[in-house]
Amino acid sequence: MSIEKKRILAITTGGTIEKSYCESEGTIANRESILQKKLVQRLRLPHTDFAVHEVMAKDSLQMTEEDRLKISEEISRLASGYDGMIVLHGTDTMADTLRFCYERTAKTPIPVIFTGAMKPAEFEDSDARQNVTEALLAAQFLPPGYYLSFHSRIFPAPNVFKDRSRLTFDAN
Repeated sequence: MSIEKKRILAITTGGTIEKSYCESEGTIANRESILQKKLVQRLRLPHTDFAVHEVMAKDSLQMTEEDRLKISEEISRLASGYDGMIVLHGTDTMADTLRFCYERTAKTPIPVIFTGAMKPAEFEDSDARQNVTEALLAAQFLPPGYYLSFHSRIFPAPNVFKDRSRLTFDAN
């Protein structure tokens, strides 16, 4: 029996999840996307056609309304070619970008799952692999809409916020 592969796109925008250490500079910063090399390559995805589209590589505290518009436009432009989408984003303003995209285009034809990490994927104790894995599952099984997936919870847009005291997300 042949199982149809789900087509999942990951849009990368930077954030802590994709920060990497540069030995020569002694800095941790956003450079090129490390999603494929550091995370997806280590997962078994025999029933998933997975693609990565890098939109930007920014710390979310540096994001502007123009950046949010670009992310929203890319989601809208690319959605029809996929069964689901994940958006890797910095946690500091992820809820803001989620809300922006939801308010701009609430009727998406696929599930769009925002996720990130509290520590870079390159760190041994990072939550990146867990969050990306959970977002991949959510993108395959949730109905169309905007969501945030983080630390084994899924929140529908728009009433999501970062709970800085617990270092996770919640909704009201």
